Amino acid sequence: MKKTPKTSNNFNVRTSIWSLFILLAATSSCKKDESSTVNSNASDASASVINTQATGPAQLTFGSAADFSILAKSGISTTGTTAIEGNIGVSPIARTAITGFGLTMDPTNQFSRTPIVTGQVYASDYATPTPAKMTKAINDMEAAYTMANGFTVPTPVVGLNDGDITGRTLKPGIYKWSTGLLISAAGVTLSGGPNDTWVFQIAQDLTLNSGARVTLKGGALAKNITWVVGGQATLGTTTHLCGTILSKTLISLNTGATVTGRLFAQTAVTLNASTVKIPK
Repeated sequence: MKKTPKTSNNFNVRTSIWSLFILLAATSSCKKDESSTVNSNASDASASVINTQATGPAQLTFGSAADFSILAKSGISTTGTTAIEGNIGVSPIARTAITGFGLTMDPTNQFSRTPIVTGQVYASDYATPTPAKMTKAINDMEAAYTMANGFTVPTPVVGLNDGDITGRTLKPGIYKWSTGLLISAAGVTLSGGPNDTWVFQIAQDLTLNSGARVTLKGGALAKNITWVVGGQATLGTTTHLCGTILSKTLISLNTGATVTGRLFAQTAVTLNASTVKIPK
């Protein structure tokens, strides 16, 4: 009887352990609040609840980019104990821009693997058909950025709280800033149902201070939340963010940061002992 190579057994064990770690870590990635619903009739712009159209903007589609949890054009790097669910990839940059993952090339040369990613790792210089696959995914990522940044229905809430939504409870809709957006440690709550959507159009940087959380209420789902960032997105230590980040530049996750969503950067993604889980 042919024996399975020991190295393969070790890889499978490590992969299983990391898959379990991801599932356990990601359960806290989007804090849910099932307390009583907020007053939907509030109309004061200074109130803690901002009301918009019931279901928010149209559902955003990502095309072939949806096959990935992380996409970047100039590199993906990690340090510390990182755990990622799904596929990751870079293009047009080559495989050398994926650092810290300890990649092992598949015999097909079309993708590589690592114990800290449950899916597969792709780069533009892997074997055919990977280059075309990555070009299409990056193009779809950029198209999603343009589409989301151009949403105007329902009418956006413009300049809310001068770009600091800490402590707010936000109903479904479009929120737009010509500045950056800050969420401090007190966090922000998104209140709505499982079919409701949120799009945050941010002209400059998105910053989550250490310990900040996005709390979902009333059945709201991470897959229906999009953060469109004209600058860079920086998630501080132990932050929890729900939704997909579409960034024009860098996405940086610091120690212990957790995202239930996708990270799509038109430059690089950097991770430090972070967790990324694809929303179901």
